[in-house]
Amino acid sequence: MKTYNSIIIFCVLQLMTMQNLWSHPDSLNPATEEPFAWGDFTWIQGNNRQKDALLKSKYFTGGITMDMNYNYSFNRPIDHTNSGSTATFRSNEFNVSYIEAGGEFSEPESGARGKLMLQFGTRATGIPRNDNTPLRGQFDLYTAMRYVTEGYAGLHLNKMKGINIDFGIFKSYVGLLSYNNFENWNYQPSYTSDNTPWFFTGARIQMFPSVKLKVELWLVNGWQTYGMFNELPGVGYQIQWRPKEYVSILSSSYVGWDTPNNQTRMRFHTDNSLVMRYVNRPGSKGISKAAFSLTADVGFEQGGGVVAFNGNEETPAQNFLSAMFYNRFWFGRKQQWAWTTGGGVISNPGRYLALLHPGSGVLTQNPGDQFKGWDASTGIQYMPNERVTFGCEFVTSHTDTPYFSGRGGVTSPTGWNAPIDDPSGFVPDLVKDENRLIFYSIVRF
Repeated sequence: MKTYNSIIIFCVLQLMTMQNLWSHPDSLNPATEEPFAWGDFTWIQGNNRQKDALLKSKYFTGGITMDMNYNYSFNRPIDHTNSGSTATFRSNEFNVSYIEAGGEFSEPESGARGKLMLQFGTRATGIPRNDNTPLRGQFDLYTAMRYVTEGYAGLHLNKMKGINIDFGIFKSYVGLLSYNNFENWNYQPSYTSDNTPWFFTGARIQMFPSVKLKVELWLVNGWQTYGMFNELPGVGYQIQWRPKEYVSILSSSYVGWDTPNNQTRMRFHTDNSLVMRYVNRPGSKGISKAAFSLTADVGFEQGGGVVAFNGNEETPAQNFLSAMFYNRFWFGRKQQWAWTTGGGVISNPGRYLALLHPGSGVLTQNPGDQFKGWDASTGIQYMPNERVTFGCEFVTSHTDTPYFSGRGGVTSPTGWNAPIDDPSGFVPDLVKDENRLIFYSIVRF
C-alpha cells in the first residue's frame, strides 16, 4: 500500500509540472475565504459546470434537473429491461430517467442549514432495489425513502474555514462520478462508479481547514443502505484537496459490516481519484481545454467464511479491484462541444458489489463466485448554454459470466409481467456482452 501511494504522489507531481507547459497560469487568486470558491472548478468530472445558481436567494437555493434518454441496446431484450447499470433501466424506448427537484436552506445568523432533493423517474425505483435493508423489519423503507436523493438537517459553525454537522441522507462521491448526470463528462459510469454507493444514510461532519481542503467524516447505516444489515454502523472518511485550479484529488475509505445475518464479516473499501486539466487555451478555435480523470478502488471482505486475498476452496477470497480512466476535450471559444473517451476494469470475486437481478436466482453471490469485466465508451456532448446538455454515447461492456440482458429479457417468456404472462419457471436470458447507444437531454435550473 505504501508503494501504491508513492506512485500516485509521484504521478501527481509530474503532471503538475507538465501543466506549466500546456496551459495558462491560474487566473484566479486563492484569497477568497469560502472553500473552493477561489478558482474555476466547473471543468471537473462530477462537478456542476454552472457558475451560479438560477434559483438563489439569501435563505434558499433551489435546483431542478430533468434527465431524459433513449437507450438503444443492440441485444434488443424483449422486455425492454436494461440490467447491470444504475444510469439506464429501460432500453429501446424513450425514458424519463431522472427528475430531481428541491433546494438548500441556510440561515447565516444562526448557522441552521438543511437540504431536501426529491427524485422521480426510473432511477427512483432502480437505485433503491440494490439495497435489501428495507426487507428487515415491518416498515416499508422503500416507499418512505426511494423518492429522496438527499435530505438532511444540520448546523454550520464558523470555525477554521467552516464546519458542517449534518444528519440525514447524503449523496456519495465514492467512485468520483456524480449521481446527477448533468455534472458528469459521460452518461454511463464505468464499473467503479456503478458498483459503489450513490448515497449514505447517517451523520457526517465536514471540516474545511483551508480554502483548498475538505475533510469529511461519516457514521452511516451501511454501504448504500437505508437501514442496517446487522448491529454496527459503518464508518468512513473523505478528503478532497485542490491545491491548484487545474488539479483535484479525492480519497475515501469505508469500513462496515454489511452482509445480512453475518455480523463477523467486515468490509473495507478505499476509493482514490485524480482529475487534472492539462490544456487550457481560452479563446482557441480548436481544442480549448483538455482534462482527464483517473480512479482506482481497492476493497475486500474478511471473516464469516471468506478472506480478503489468497483464498482457497474452503475459505474463498472476496475482494474488489477496479479502475477507470476518462479523457475529455472541449472545442471552440465557447466550449459548447466536448468529446469524452474512456472506460474501466473490475474484478469482484464473491460478487458482493455486483448489480444483481432481483428474484432471478441466476446470478448468485456465493463465496468463490467469480466476476470480472471491462467496459469502454465514447461520447459527444453539445452544451449550448449552462442549463442544457445534449449527448450521444456509445458503450461496450463485457464480463466473464452472463450479466447483461439478452434477447429473451429478464422478465418472462414474452417480456410481460403477470397477469398478462406467468413468469414462474422462467430463466432470465443473460449474456456476457452488451453494446448500447445512448441519446440524452438534460436540463438543469
